[in-house]
Amino acid sequence: MTASTDDLGGAVRSGLIAADPRLSKFSPLRRILAFDEFDSGTHGWTELIGNYDGRGDLDTVDDHMRDFRPPQLSNCTFFDTGTHGAMSGTYALKLATRPYPGHTATAIRRLTMSGRGLLQLETYFTYKAEATLGGGTDENSFGDIQWDGNLHPSEAQFGAFTVATDLCGDGGLRYHTVARYLNTDLEHQMRRQWVYPTVPEPTPREHFEGKVKLEYAADFTAPNPEDWQPFGEPQEMCFNEVPTKVNWHYLRWVVDTEKRRNVELQVNDRVMDMSHVPVPPYEERYESLENLLNFYFSVRTHSATRNFLFLDSVLISVDW
Repeated sequence: MTASTDDLGGAVRSGLIAADPRLSKFSPLRRILAFDEFDSGTHGWTELIGNYDGRGDLDTVDDHMRDFRPPQLSNCTFFDTGTHGAMSGTYALKLATRPYPGHTATAIRRLTMSGRGLLQLETYFTYKAEATLGGGTDENSFGDIQWDGNLHPSEAQFGAFTVATDLCGDGGLRYHTVARYLNTDLEHQMRRQWVYPTVPEPTPREHFEGKVKLEYAADFTAPNPEDWQPFGEPQEMCFNEVPTKVNWHYLRWVVDTEKRRNVELQVNDRVMDMSHVPVPPYEERYESLENLLNFYFSVRTHSATRNFLFLDSVLISVDW
């Protein structure tokens, strides 16, 4: 019995991926669209900014989207340990909020779809609240965490991070798939829960039409906390006791652009079925967005402390 051409091609592809230490830490689908290793640059990940009018007047950008802050390359340097570096190499992509409750930093990657089917995003990430001398806390506590030689109050100073898509096709049908790790609630109580929004993200057109008005530092993905629902069981990450110990976490997220639904989310060794998580489309159609394929990460602080999300590298793959 002889092996088929497809079997041989699959074996060669698997061998090439396994032999490349940059790729072997991922599990890509059949076709790799983008491999972004931030030691060599930002690779098209940029700040998300709201729409502005035809005159180029930036004052017309919605209040809650004017100050998202751009991603930056970082060698993960801290006041106590010096330069940490990324998981592989020197630089990671860093998202940093302002020290203002509700402030958000974003990084978006803009592509288009050449087909429909399974779409997978993989990354290695870590998250931290800013490390400061004294910790910025009173009596060695914050929220519901008290320093005990193991737990550190800075863990309760971190709010949430989000991974999401912005997709459009089939004549202007637009929708987002979203997964958020809610580390703390707005009262700084530990939640450690994955959540999803039950409503579409407000858009600049809806703001322009007067349907929505959001203030500075509002949650741009879903402003009302009641519009977020949990999925899966709470998941404790490896915060590792202080705000300058960096441990990299693996994330793999699969959506289906043909069926317009979530499939599953893997974070470290936990795989969560997301097929039941609804993906609400916009009621109205959107022009000039056909085959839109956008990805974004965001980090949001719930305290007056800067929050950071670091990405070592990102791989996007599809089965079309």
